[in-house]
Amino acid sequence: MRPAIVSERVAPPARPALSLVGGDIGRSAASQPPSGCWVARLSLGNFRCYEAAELMVDHRPVVLVGANGAGKTNLLEAISFLAPGRGLRRARLSEIDRRPPGGPGRTNGPAGPGWSVAARVMTPEGPRDLGTGRAAQGDHGAPPDGGESGEARERRVIKIDGAYARGQQALGEVVRMVWLTPRMDGLFRDGPGGRRRFLDRLVTGFDPGHGGRLAAYEQAMRQRGRLLKTAAQDADWLSALEDTMARHGVAIEAARRGFVAELSRACAQAEGPFPRARLDLDGDVNARLAAGPALEAEDGMRARLAAARRQDAETGGAAVGPHRSDLKVADVETARPAADGSTGEQKALLLSIVLSHARLLAAERGTAPLVLLDEVVAHLDPDRRRALFEEILGLGVQAWLTGTEEGLFADLGAAAQAFAVTGGRLTPLGG
Repeated sequence: MRPAIVSERVAPPARPALSLVGGDIGRSAASQPPSGCWVARLSLGNFRCYEAAELMVDHRPVVLVGANGAGKTNLLEAISFLAPGRGLRRARLSEIDRRPPGGPGRTNGPAGPGWSVAARVMTPEGPRDLGTGRAAQGDHGAPPDGGESGEARERRVIKIDGAYARGQQALGEVVRMVWLTPRMDGLFRDGPGGRRRFLDRLVTGFDPGHGGRLAAYEQAMRQRGRLLKTAAQDADWLSALEDTMARHGVAIEAARRGFVAELSRACAQAEGPFPRARLDLDGDVNARLAAGPALEAEDGMRARLAAARRQDAETGGAAVGPHRSDLKVADVETARPAADGSTGEQKALLLSIVLSHARLLAAERGTAPLVLLDEVVAHLDPDRRRALFEEILGLGVQAWLTGTEEGLFADLGAAAQAFAVTGGRLTPLGG
C-alpha cells in the first residue's frame, strides 16, 4: 500500500498588499524586497511527525497556527538545520527520524534512509539550494560533516547547490539564523552553557568561521582529555593539542569579546517598549585579552593548560579556556541582572537582544538573519506584540512564528502568510 502523504505541496495564499500593522508600515512591508535571505521552498522527509511535506512561501513572515503537538516546532527545527549546529532542540540525529503514530520504533530500519531537509533559499547573491539529513548506514559517498555532534555512529550529510559540503561552516556562509524557543525560558537562570551557545550562534551570524573554530577547539579539548587519562602520556602530543586549544580558544574569545561590545551598544541605542540590555563577557581568557595582546593571552593559556594537566586528568575537561566563559546580561534602566527579573522580563530582554542582533546584521552585513520565534508572541502584551511585528516588517526579515491562536497574529494582516498545522498537515489560512 502506498504510504499517505503527510502534506501536499502548499503554496502561500493569495492576499491583497494590505496590513493592519502601522498602516503604511504593513502596506509597504507586504511588497518591499527583504534585506536578508529567506526560504522560498521547504521540503521534509521522515522528519519527526512529517513523512513527506513541502511548503512554498514568499519573503513575508510565516505564521504557523495549531494545537500543542501538531508539528509547528518540528517545522522550525527543520529550518534550524539549514544553519550550522545541532538544531534548536540539540537532538541526536537518530532521534529526529519519523516514528509512526502510536509506535516507539522508527519508520525505517537501521539501514534505511534517515530524515532529510531541503530548501530553496533566496539570498542577495541569488537562489541557493541547501540539503541536509542523517546519512544512512553504509552511505560512504558523503564526506564527514565536521560538525559538533561528537557522535561517531551518526553522520550528517550536507549539500549546497547539489554538491557535498565537507563541513557545517558552509551552511553558515549562506544562512544566518537565530531563534527563541520555550526551552530557552531559563537561559539567564540556568548554567552558562546555554548562554554560551546562544552567544556563539549570534557571533556566527557575523563570522561563519566562528563555528569552525569552536569545533576545532572542542575536538582538541576532547582528545587532550582522553590522552590525560592514559597511563603513558605523550608530552609532545599534549603540547600540540594545548597549542591548538590556545590558538583557537583565544580567537573564539576575541570574536565573542568584540561582538558583545558591539551588540551591547546596539541594544543600548534601541527604542521602543522592549527593555534595553547591557551585555558583558565574563571569563579568564576575556580578562587576559582586556589586559594585553592576543599573543600574550595565547602564551598564558598554553602555560596554564600545561600546569593543570594533573588536575584536569582527575576532574576531566580543562581548567581554563573559552568553554568556561559566561554571558552576563542586565537591564540598562534598572541595572538589575537578567537572572533577577521575572520570567516575562527575561523573555522581553531576550527578544530585545535578538532584534538588536538582526538590526546590527542588516546594518553592517547588509543581510538580516532568519528569525525563528516559537510560542513567543503569546507571552507579550498587545503593545510589545505590535512593536515586535513592526520591527520584523521594518527590517524585512522572514520570521517564522508559531502560536496556538490565530488571533494573536491579527495585527500582521496581509503582511504575513499563515498556515494551520494539524497532525503534520499544512493548510493555508485566510486564502
